[in-house]
Amino acid sequence: MAKVEQTLFTVGVFQDLAWAERGVEALRQLGFTADVMTLVAKDGPETASFVQKVLGDGPERLDLPNIGPALGKGSLVGVLQGRSRDLAKVGIAGAITRAGFQAHDGLIYETLTGRGGVLVAIEDPARASDALAALLSYGGGNAAIGAWAGRV
Repeated sequence: MAKVEQTLFTVGVFQDLAWAERGVEALRQLGFTADVMTLVAKDGPETASFVQKVLGDGPERLDLPNIGPALGKGSLVGVLQGRSRDLAKVGIAGAITRAGFQAHDGLIYETLTGRGGVLVAIEDPARASDALAALLSYGGGNAAIGAWAGRV
């Protein structure tokens, strides 16, 4: 049987942009770079500039169920889109199993993001525990490592 390589994400949701800025800065201080980060948040002028500042590129516009117009950028967005590009239909709650999380985790992330939170994900399997510790230490709510990759 061929071994399928899975990505491993560490995800948390900060309550707002101010908390996300502190959390992202802590992640940067630990050596996590823009190329391993994903951000997703409700659309807004401050959101767009935050994503631009952190990731160096303009965000992708997303229309997400239970969130509405949103902005996102990073590898987690691509994984959530899936081959069928159906993220706009199934939402974070319906697509999160593609990233190794349980469906109830996706519902929590979707709800918190819909309330104005900022979803931050790190894709660095070798340093997942470091990312988790930073997310939890700086207010990343419901932070977890997507440990179910290939099992759901």
